[in-house]
Amino acid sequence: MKASEIREMSREEMLGKVTELKQELFNLRFAHSVGQLENPQKMKQTKREVARIKTVMKQVELREKKQIA
Repeated sequence: MKASEIREMSREEMLGKVTELKQELFNLRFAHSVGQLENPQKMKQTKREVARIKTVMKQVELREKKQIA
C-alpha cells in the first residue's frame, strides 16, 4: 500500500487497517515460530505497512495542529 493511498483514507479506516495488520503480524509470528511460515519477507512487509500508516497518521495530526494554532 502506497502512502498516497493511505492519505486518502479516513482516520477510522487507518486505525482499522493498523489493527488488521497487527493481527496479521501476530499470526505470521505464530506461524514462524511453529515453522509453517512460507514467506518470511511477509513479516517485514507487514511491519513496514504498519509503520507507513502510523507515519501518515502522525503527519495528518501535526498538519491539523498547525492549522489550529
